[in-house]
Amino acid sequence: MWCLELLVPLLLIVRDASCQWNVWLPRDISAMTNSCVVIPCTFMYPPSVRPYRGTHGIWYFGQPYPQLFPPVVFKSRTDVVHESYKGRTKLLGDLTQRNCTLLISNVGSEHSGRYYFRADLGGANMYTFPDFAELKVLDQPNIDVPEEIVSDENLELTCYAPDNCPDMNPEIEWLYTDYLPDPEFSTEYLEESNSAVLSNTLTFTPRPMHNGQLLGCRVTYPNTTLAYERLISLDIKYGPRSVWVNVSSEVMEGSSVSLHCEVDSNPAPRISWLFGDKELLWDTASNLSLSLEDLTPAEEGIYTCVGDNGFGIMNTSLYLAVKYPPREPVVNESMTVLEGTSLSLHCSTQGSPAPTLTWLKDGELVGTITADELSVLELKDINPQADGLYRCLAENEHGRASSSLNITVEYAPVLLDESKCTVVREGVQCVCIATGNPEPIIEFYLPDLNVTINETDNRYNYYTHTDGQTSTAMIKLREKGERSENNGPAVNVHCSFYNAYGRESILLELQQEKKYLMAVIVGTIGGVAVIAFIIAAVRYVGHNNKKENGSPRQDVILENPALYYSAVKKDKHSLRKKVLKTELLGSKFNSILEETTGEDSDFQPVGPTGAMERQELNYAALDFVRGRSRGEGAPGRSDDGSTYTEIRTK
Repeated sequence: MWCLELLVPLLLIVRDASCQWNVWLPRDISAMTNSCVVIPCTFMYPPSVRPYRGTHGIWYFGQPYPQLFPPVVFKSRTDVVHESYKGRTKLLGDLTQRNCTLLISNVGSEHSGRYYFRADLGGANMYTFPDFAELKVLDQPNIDVPEEIVSDENLELTCYAPDNCPDMNPEIEWLYTDYLPDPEFSTEYLEESNSAVLSNTLTFTPRPMHNGQLLGCRVTYPNTTLAYERLISLDIKYGPRSVWVNVSSEVMEGSSVSLHCEVDSNPAPRISWLFGDKELLWDTASNLSLSLEDLTPAEEGIYTCVGDNGFGIMNTSLYLAVKYPPREPVVNESMTVLEGTSLSLHCSTQGSPAPTLTWLKDGELVGTITADELSVLELKDINPQADGLYRCLAENEHGRASSSLNITVEYAPVLLDESKCTVVREGVQCVCIATGNPEPIIEFYLPDLNVTINETDNRYNYYTHTDGQTSTAMIKLREKGERSENNGPAVNVHCSFYNAYGRESILLELQQEKKYLMAVIVGTIGGVAVIAFIIAAVRYVGHNNKKENGSPRQDVILENPALYYSAVKKDKHSLRKKVLKTELLGSKFNSILEETTGEDSDFQPVGPTGAMERQELNYAALDFVRGRSRGEGAPGRSDDGSTYTEIRTK
């Protein structure tokens, strides 16, 4: 316990003594290469210490412990120093006055480091001060640059040159300032902790255009060749000032395209591609490309590139047009309408560029051509002619497409002009033709008999045929078709036709009587001409035979009159057939009649031709037994020598 009591006063004495060993020197000091530097230094030692054989001092480099043998910079007792300091160091202070200031000349980068002072008062009174001065040997001046330089904000750049060499005073100038807007310069001398620095401050307002520009600071020492420079590149922070993208373009459906975006900003922005409000791609870079494959019309629209770097935001858009041929038009469903109504036909499609829409009816243009994606065809007061196939044709420079619909118009039946009754060989043929939708039903009514004909019986032949919306009905009557006593028609036939929208009954007129009679007359005349031709041929043949036999001219005597009659009778039957053929050629028959009439028809012929057919051909036997030659006064021979016989009728 007593030991502790003795130790405490001892520690207090030691502490008091250590507090009296002090040194003052700059913690940091700098010098330019090949210049000099003065390290100010003062020290103190306890008053109780008496220097023994003078006051001496030692400067060490790197560390303060002699036992580690640090390099000796300066030693007052001897000239023995480290070789790197030979001839370079000098003590400027008076150690007896406790001034330990040191001059180092022609400093180099190898001299940068910590310097320690050791007081040597003789005997055991030697003390190495722990404090140090750290020397920095510079090969270029320092420029104080702010951590962040922002465009359009005031900027101060300061260049520093150490001024710690008494015989050399630095001068500072700025380089490459000609392009700066209104630069300002200011010089200041700073002294702190026994270290002096000369500064020169450049003030200006940077712009984005100054980013990357060089600025320089030059330090010179008058009356020397020493000059030092430092260059810096301005790093100006600014928001995006331009965003470049492709120009708006047109591409075909199914193709590929690459959209490029470049942003001018510092630092590099976050670039993002947007389609509408949807973000498609992003990256932190100065440029970004968006690739689109197998394009569809749904991808047509506005694409926006956005650049944002924290100092500003900017965007630019482009329009991407996807071209494609027209799609199949959408039209109304096929429909059935009633005559007299109105309706609107709609046709809509899509295409790029916008297609032209054309309405066609049965291949013919109807309405107007519309350069739009919608066309409406108005049909007012529809009539039967509006019935048909309607097609909407969509066209643009890349293709065409179409869609069709059928319009069916329903209407009451209408009688056609071809409806009539005509005289034919077998009697009278009546045809009734009506059109309507639904197709009309046709009936014949014979008011004289109070009979409605709609099927075949023994008295008349009924035929009907339907072709689309047209119905045809025909009957054949055995009547002769002659005029009645009151000059009325020989036949009285009514045609009745009807469907769901109406019914009508029309009296059919008898036509083509004159043409039929003319055919009979022409046929009769033709028959007579044929008979005359046969007689002339017989006489010609007989005359030639007589010439060939060399017979004298005399009256002809027929040896066998029966043979001649037989020939005439045979020609009579041939003549009858030719007359009938001529009559038939003179008559006009309906195609339906040709199909329904056979060779063995049981119809009886009517009209004047029938009477003509019932007549028999009259003939007579000729007796030439008493024939003789005609002489003078005799009637049997002509002047030219031919023989003839007179035939007289009774």
